[in-house]
Amino acid sequence: MKRIILMMALAAMCCISATAQEKLFNSANVQSPVVNPDGTVTFNLFAPKAVKVEVTGDFLPPRTIEVPGRGMVDAPGVAALTEGSGGVWTYTTGKLAPELYSYTFNIDGMTGVKDPANIYVNRDIVSFTNIFIVSEQKGDKGDLYRVNEVPHGNLSKVWYNSPTLKMQRRMTIYTPPGYDKGGKYPVLYLLHGAGGDENAWSELGRAAQILDNLIATGKAKPMIVVMPNGNPNCQAAPGEWSWGMYTPGFGNSGTGPKEPAVATIPASFMDIVNYVDANYRTVKKREGRAVCGLSMGGGHTFAISLTYPKTFDYYGLFSAGLHLSTGSRNQSFAEQIKNDPDFAQQSARLFASKPKLYWMGMGKTDFLYQSTVDLRNYWDSKGYKYEYVETDGGHIWRNWRIYLTMFAQKIFK
Repeated sequence: MKRIILMMALAAMCCISATAQEKLFNSANVQSPVVNPDGTVTFNLFAPKAVKVEVTGDFLPPRTIEVPGRGMVDAPGVAALTEGSGGVWTYTTGKLAPELYSYTFNIDGMTGVKDPANIYVNRDIVSFTNIFIVSEQKGDKGDLYRVNEVPHGNLSKVWYNSPTLKMQRRMTIYTPPGYDKGGKYPVLYLLHGAGGDENAWSELGRAAQILDNLIATGKAKPMIVVMPNGNPNCQAAPGEWSWGMYTPGFGNSGTGPKEPAVATIPASFMDIVNYVDANYRTVKKREGRAVCGLSMGGGHTFAISLTYPKTFDYYGLFSAGLHLSTGSRNQSFAEQIKNDPDFAQQSARLFASKPKLYWMGMGKTDFLYQSTVDLRNYWDSKGYKYEYVETDGGHIWRNWRIYLTMFAQKIFK
């Protein structure tokens, strides 16, 4: 009986292996995407029974669509593929600028279909997209986002205890090249946005590649980068803690935990700092600490700057989701500033402490644009000094990778 079961198991394994091999050899005849020498990119999809095939991606002129709760926002553009011989559909772009791009296919009304010839995929909350990189020369954005032949830092998934949140939690930590040889290093705390987790910046944000390449060229100081999970009622990324394979989402959407956290991320943030200082060779002074974040993480950074004005010397708000604890979500941020009894004093205390850098980046069509305008107007009226950069586009990873690149070159100098 045992022999029969073993033979059946081996047969099943052979079938699985054969299926995998069949897919490998069948897809080997179609390469996609192909980055051409002239900077154009060709997509090829073998779909002999399809009637209509489109590619949608951030390399195409964006469409404007309405999203509930966010209004009109930019969405990736769409282009039609043309059917050629042998059931292969093809589309070639115009010349693309150096960048990391994402895309999926639409086939006969089914959207979000991944390219079977491209194994490189990113997850952004619940959306999966294929990715590719275009680069023309050393030092351009495409080159900065790819793995180059330079000294590499290490990424670790680290569990720590948060007494404030009353749970074990996980974060991703980057240690720079040469860390194992000794010495103390400054620390950048890098925070993700709503719906993200401790994997977001290392995967979608290309943080390790950006830091490796900037450090190798002397444009950034060697630093430790700490990427915590910004969801205070979660221990780690979906599927990687005891809640199992739930569906992530914004706020209470998805199928993840619904119970409120016992504290906020800003209120519990020193649990992270204390763990890092106790377990890594850090510069345990204000001048050795920076914190920045995108969207929700930018809002967390903003709150952290008001709560711990003498703990960090560098702050970065990337498309920040700004909100004051006493304000209503129905109020503009200008109204929240006006009605908050503590904000004026907190801002005065922050800038009286003379941080070395308070930096903000925002896309021109970002749905959170106005809140940053409101904050800047108030701080301008008080004469508080900060740096501000405005880029094209909206609430997108393409901007946040740019902001990390810029911010990392300004800190710890």
